[in-house]
Amino acid sequence: MDWMMAKLLRKWSLFTFAFFIRVVLIVFGVYQDKTMVVKYTDIDYHVFTDASHFITEGASPYHRATYRYTPLLAWLLTPNIYLTSVFGKLLFVTCDIVSSYLTYGILRGRGMSCQAACGYCSLWLLNPLSMGVSSRGNAESLLAALVLGTLSCVERRRLAAAAFLYGLSVHMKIYPVTYALPLALSLQTRGQAKAGETTIPMGRRVARFLLGLLNRDLLQFFTIAGGVFSLLTLLFYHMYGWEFLQETYLYHLMRRDIRHNFSPYFYMLYLTAESRWSLALGLAAFLPQLALLLLASLAFHSDLALCCFLHTAIFVSFNKVCTSQYFLWYLCLLPLVLPRLMLSLKQGLGLLVLWFAGQGIWLAPAYYLEFEGQNTFVLIWLAGLLFLAINTFILIQIISHYKQEDTQHRQKLD
Repeated sequence: MDWMMAKLLRKWSLFTFAFFIRVVLIVFGVYQDKTMVVKYTDIDYHVFTDASHFITEGASPYHRATYRYTPLLAWLLTPNIYLTSVFGKLLFVTCDIVSSYLTYGILRGRGMSCQAACGYCSLWLLNPLSMGVSSRGNAESLLAALVLGTLSCVERRRLAAAAFLYGLSVHMKIYPVTYALPLALSLQTRGQAKAGETTIPMGRRVARFLLGLLNRDLLQFFTIAGGVFSLLTLLFYHMYGWEFLQETYLYHLMRRDIRHNFSPYFYMLYLTAESRWSLALGLAAFLPQLALLLLASLAFHSDLALCCFLHTAIFVSFNKVCTSQYFLWYLCLLPLVLPRLMLSLKQGLGLLVLWFAGQGIWLAPAYYLEFEGQNTFVLIWLAGLLFLAINTFILIQIISHYKQEDTQHRQKLD
């Protein structure tokens, strides 16, 4: 009993300490915002708060310029107006902790010890990037909690709850829609395993695939997820009209951000900003993403956590816009992948150093452009291409050194 209590205390000590650090950062951020020239709070947090202010006055959140998110986020942050301006930050850091707790539950469900699971969770809980982003008022932790909640419910076979969370996550931010195919293939495979299917003649493989799409789990999941997404979309369309669809969804599909960022496409979009081909080129940039996402889905859907990690990393790396906060979209899934990664500590640290080096190389010309006014666009573009090559190399190393769970063992557990 004492041994179990010691483990429990270590777990709660880790989570409590991680939450405490984030609260301290929020308090320090309030002080820095009031006393220093360089502000701590993310500009997006002010955008969220202004949108919430418009809602409390009965107006549209889109009266706030550059608010390009679902109205649900602004509604969630109305306590910023009524209670305290740091409510949203407290919500985001809480979601940070919830994300890690969900990761802990998934790892424990796979048979991992409490101590080992806490070790992997600490990679997120004690990560300066995740702590800084959430305490500065960025909402990415909300998505992390919804995505990890979806995966947790799928692994525990709570498909109705998983579908609800998935539909909500797609509504909150569009990128989780890329998980639809891996989820469908995963649920299809599990449905066939439960039905006791073995070998099927070659001529009936296509029929088996199509029939597999009609299994009960798959239909239930996407009916609920689609229903949640559709109901929220219809509700906010009724409240805010076309502006809601334009700012929340269509803007991100048609977006052509010519500001310098990690994307390999930014310089092309910058040079063609006034061209009549600009829109077509922006849409064509989705093609490499779609091809790679399809291949990843077909190859790795049997391990949903790995597949979602690869999907997110591919989506971010090949996106038309790629900023540092986007890295959190896949880093929150990394603790689920690492336990099955057969890399030595030296190899792992080498990849980590390479990843940070790629960012450092990009940041040098970006600094001279941003603060010195020098024309370093070509250097930024070349550094972006190098960073893409580094990310691709790291993904190849992860795939080649990943040991997937034994399929027969997983089917027995199901």
